Amino acid sequence: MPPSVQQATGSVQTGVMPGAKEANRDTSALTSWGLAIARALQARGHEPHVLFARAGLDVAALGDPDARYPVTAMGRLWRLAVEETRDPCFGLEVARNVAPTTFHALGFAILSSTTLREVFDRVVRYFRLVSDAASMSFERVGETYRFAVTATHGEPPAVEAIDALFAVAVRLARLLTDRRFSPLLVELRRSAPPDSSPFARCFRAPVVFGAAADALTLERGSCEQRLRGANPEVARLNDQAVTNALGRMRSARATDRVKAAVVDRLPSGEPSQHEIARAVGTSTRALQRRLAAEGTTYSRVVDETRHGLATQYLLDDRYSLTEIAYLLGFSGGNNFTRAFRRWEGESPSEYRTSRQRRR
Repeated sequence: MPPSVQQATGSVQTGVMPGAKEANRDTSALTSWGLAIARALQARGHEPHVLFARAGLDVAALGDPDARYPVTAMGRLWRLAVEETRDPCFGLEVARNVAPTTFHALGFAILSSTTLREVFDRVVRYFRLVSDAASMSFERVGETYRFAVTATHGEPPAVEAIDALFAVAVRLARLLTDRRFSPLLVELRRSAPPDSSPFARCFRAPVVFGAAADALTLERGSCEQRLRGANPEVARLNDQAVTNALGRMRSARATDRVKAAVVDRLPSGEPSQHEIARAVGTSTRALQRRLAAEGTTYSRVVDETRHGLATQYLLDDRYSLTEIAYLLGFSGGNNFTRAFRRWEGESPSEYRTSRQRRR
C-alpha cells in the first residue's frame, strides 16, 4: 500500500523530480496547492503519488511548507487529475481541501482582516507568495467590487486552478461573514463543462463560461462591512511575516526584497536607496536597473509600502497619528498628512473617522 500524503516527508526546494526538465522555471507555486490536490484525489480513492510521478513532481516535497512546484508541472498534474477522476469540475473539489493555513502567514493575515475589501487587497498584494503565475486586481466599479485574475508570463495557470482559487475565495468570504454570502457574478474564460451544476452549487450565483476574463463581481456593502474577527495588529504582524517570506524567496522580485527591507527600517526614518541596496546585497545602480525592469522605481516602492502600512495602522485605535507618522518614517505629522491626502484624497483623521462609522 503506497504511503499516504500525510506521511510525506523531506524537503525539495523546487519540488521537481531528478531528471525532470522544465521549459520554463520562471513561475512557481507553493506545494501546498499540490497537497490540496493530493488530498482530493485520496478522498476519491485515487493514488496521488502515481500522478505526481507522471507529472514530474516529487511527492516528498509536500512535507516542506516552503517548497515550490513549477507551474508547468502543476499544469500537468491538474490535467492528469481531471483525466483520472473524469471530473472537469475537479478544481471545485480541491477547494474543499484548502484551509487558510494553506497560504501560510497570508492566511492568518486574511483571517484577522477588518473587511473583505482588505482581504482581497491583501490577496492582490501578497499572492505572489502562493503563486507568481498570475497577477490580480481588485477594483471598485460603481456599487460593486471586481476581483480579476490574469496570467503573468510563462505557463498560465490551469483553468482548474482558477476554479479552485475562486471557490476558495468564496468559501473564505463565507467563513468570515455569513454562510449565505455569494458573489453577484462569476466570469470564467474556460469552456463550460458538460454538467455545470457543481459551479451553481458552489457559487450560488450566475456563472458565465467563455468570458473575456476570469473575475468575481462582489457587492460593495458586503466588502466594506466590518468582520467579526478583525484584529489589525495580528494582521499587521502577519503582513510583515509575508513580506519577509517574499524577500527570502529564491526567485523573489527586487520589488519584494526592497519592500521587506524598507518595512524593517521605516521606524528609524526613510531609508536611502544606497542603504536598501546594501541590505539586499547589490549596488545602487544594479538595484535601479532591476526595479526598472519590473516597471517601478525605488521611490515608488517606498511610497506604496508606506501607503499600505498607513491604512492598516489607521484601523488600530491604539496608534495615534503622531505614532503612525513615526512608524512610517516621516519627519513630522504634516508630511504624513500631505502624503496621505495624495494617496486617499482625505486626511488620516478623516480616513480613520469614516472607517469607524462603518463598524
